[in-house]
Amino acid sequence: MTPRTHDLSRARRTHAGPDIWCEDLVRIHRSEGIEVQALQGLNLTVEAGEVVALVGASGSGKSTLLNILSGLDTPTGGRARVAGEDLTAMGRRQRVDFRRHSVGFVFQQTSRNLLPFLSAAENVALPMVIAGRGRREERAGLLLDLLDVADCADRRPGSLSGGQQQRVAIATALANAPSVLLADEPTGELDEVHSAQVLDAMRTAATELDTTVLIVTHDPMVSGHVARTVQIRDGRTSTEVLRHTVADGDGVREVVEEYSVIDRTGRVQLPAEHVAALQLHDRVRIHRESDHVGVWPGEPATAPAPRHGTQEDS
Repeated sequence: MTPRTHDLSRARRTHAGPDIWCEDLVRIHRSEGIEVQALQGLNLTVEAGEVVALVGASGSGKSTLLNILSGLDTPTGGRARVAGEDLTAMGRRQRVDFRRHSVGFVFQQTSRNLLPFLSAAENVALPMVIAGRGRREERAGLLLDLLDVADCADRRPGSLSGGQQQRVAIATALANAPSVLLADEPTGELDEVHSAQVLDAMRTAATELDTTVLIVTHDPMVSGHVARTVQIRDGRTSTEVLRHTVADGDGVREVVEEYSVIDRTGRVQLPAEHVAALQLHDRVRIHRESDHVGVWPGEPATAPAPRHGTQEDS
């Protein structure tokens, strides 16, 4: 913890295990006799202190998932825990307390994050007023300083840039020291420079305050700023991209690895570009080797002989 944050309380975490955990999560929306299955057995785990981007096309289920994780919606089936709280067993009052203390939320639209007639410092202090928290002005100032918008403390949102507004919004979401920060398209209305500043602010929160951050986005640049990106497709997690740095004889370099996600029943969603390139449809042929499984198109009827000792068939 840096000197400027030693007086800031860190995320309140009294539970063991991950901060976000979903198992076989299902959400079915019903309207006028029509059923839409937004989540179809989704599984997701985010460990304490991680910064994870959740990406997916429109209609993939990412917004539905975020509403469930924030306590604004309830799943139709499956199980979910956030900050140690069982989301499927909460009553109305428990949900209010959960949203007030355990999770912070940042919307894409600034008008949903900040009150226009309050200054930046007053916006950050407001959640603490509602929660009955003491030392509000002090903590608001420390949070604004941590996110490099201390000079905006006395200014109202209308006089701030989009990037400044979102960093103040992050400070507001962190006011009551939640374990988890959820962000819905936080860079959707920002240019590349301001987007990078907002993402840096979220990483700072994770590092300095031990906050777990989940960013839901369709912006491809976001994945380059986080160590782990999870893709949702058709209501399930389909792939993960992990980024890390390694040091070798050529210096320090970034390594990017892509994985397909396998669920408890053995289902795997192959990346769409692989399916299209290899014309995989209807059925495929598989062959198990000692350390990998090869997949071939179902036609012709006979699969090519596996090439032993290579990784290209995995």
